[in-house]
Amino acid sequence: MKKQLLAVLFGATLVLGACGGDKADDKDTSTDTGTSTETAAADGEAIYQANSCVSCHGGNLEGGAGPALDKVGGSLSEDEIHGIIVDGKPGMPAGIIEGEEATAVAKWLAEKK
Repeated sequence: MKKQLLAVLFGATLVLGACGGDKADDKDTSTDTGTSTETAAADGEAIYQANSCVSCHGGNLEGGAGPALDKVGGSLSEDEIHGIIVDGKPGMPAGIIEGEEATAVAKWLAEKK
């Protein structure tokens, strides 16, 4: 009986260990060869896609419930875009994205002209 219990526990340990769960394996080990602008733009796009921005502004910045953002950099500066992201405006709640993420998204959107 003890041997069966040990075999089950050992098997379960192997299965659970193989499933992962260790966040250390998820770290990005790639070498950054791009410029900081390219990195911020890539981060800005990823943050935009991962947050609720897409639900109103569309996955391709085409608009929907919110305005299209595909050319927002042609009419608003990076600082103005950042202010809208942080402070909101009528129809858009404040603080959906904050801190460095807001800065990265504003930088990325400011390049859309």
